[in-house]
Amino acid sequence: MRRGRVLIVDDEPNILSSLKRALEIEDFSVTTTRGGAEALERLTKEGLDIVLLDVAMPEMDGLEVLGQIKKKYRGIPVVMMSGHSTIETAMQATKLGAYDFVEKPLSTDRLLITLDNALKLSRLCEENATLRAAASGETEMLGSSDAMRKIFETIAKAAPTQGRVLISGENGTGKELVARAIHRGSLRVDRPFIKVNCAAIPHDLIESELFGHEKGAFTGATRQRKGKFERADGGTIFLDEIGDMSLSAQAKVLRALQEGEIERVGGEAIQVDVRVLAATNKKMAEEITAARFREDLFYRLNVVPIELPALRQRRADIPLLASHFLHQACILHGKREKSISEEALSLLMQQKWPGNVRELRNSIERLAILCDGDIGVEEVKEVFPKSKRVRSHYGRGVTLKDMLVGAEREIVLQALEDNDGQVSKTAEALGLERSHLYKKMKALGIDHRA
Repeated sequence: MRRGRVLIVDDEPNILSSLKRALEIEDFSVTTTRGGAEALERLTKEGLDIVLLDVAMPEMDGLEVLGQIKKKYRGIPVVMMSGHSTIETAMQATKLGAYDFVEKPLSTDRLLITLDNALKLSRLCEENATLRAAASGETEMLGSSDAMRKIFETIAKAAPTQGRVLISGENGTGKELVARAIHRGSLRVDRPFIKVNCAAIPHDLIESELFGHEKGAFTGATRQRKGKFERADGGTIFLDEIGDMSLSAQAKVLRALQEGEIERVGGEAIQVDVRVLAATNKKMAEEITAARFREDLFYRLNVVPIELPALRQRRADIPLLASHFLHQACILHGKREKSISEEALSLLMQQKWPGNVRELRNSIERLAILCDGDIGVEEVKEVFPKSKRVRSHYGRGVTLKDMLVGAEREIVLQALEDNDGQVSKTAEALGLERSHLYKKMKALGIDHRA
């Protein structure tokens, strides 16, 4: 069994060959490169566990390569090596994120211990992150529909950057899960993630909550208090329900974004380094028109927009979500593992789900608690007494072709209703080209302007 996959980066061929031979004898899988640019390319293309990196190299030195690795591949440990190192170089490498610094000529025993320890720590960190995510329910962001694949792609592109993200969508669509996924994929993952529910804080207290206050700043301010922005310094702040924030607080948030500084109530300016993610269930264009939200703040926040689809717009994801929530609920409530039938899943897919994924999760949890055995159609109907199967189009004397046309027409009409009559979104939800859907609607006698 291989101990790990090592990338050795050094401009001296003799060192590359001797290290490669020594590590392969010890059951490491070894890849070698003679320069920083090639090393970064290898990391992009190959699955590697650890990097052994020389400091002194032409064109791109080891410290520059280390910085690039830590920006793009934060979880990969890097061990620096040098034949003429200084304390200053070692300190600089440590600040950039190097796991350790070893001197040439290398002691094989010392190097093996260093590599093994680095790999153990890396794996422990990965397992810990997985356990934390599972314990907090952060793994529930699931979906294989086209709509969700696009969301995942956007998150993957936005997360490693410093770009602000505005997440919009109905209640229960998973806006906080998106924010947490962005933070986990960012360079700030080891720093705080601070959530603020702007709708839950009274307007007269929100400035103190966000920016803190000095002792005696107002009646009841008996001591100095740090605000959420200050607590999130170096990390991420998630402003949930940003559309409910007061105009005066909006002005201060705008200044924090523009100047990188905040003011405690009754205090002086303080520099902060915070990445801001925001979310809303409101239509921001309407809020701006009604002068309830600052247009300049909107444009500051809306660098990367992510609009989450309602559950009714991605019904294909319901079986995956339902099975996952059922598994979680059985573990949480000490129930034996249950299954859910295809017919029951089909019935769940026909619901309106105004509460979106949150409502689905609560419904599945209810089924897990109340049902003694596996979950079928009758169990789902007890939870949703008004549920019905899709109306049968069978009728004596009606041809199969006409029955299929009737069913298809009903499906298209339902999809249009679920997508507010927007043909583009309806086509996406049905997995059709827009032009194809237009032709089908015409053939079925459906007027999209109705």
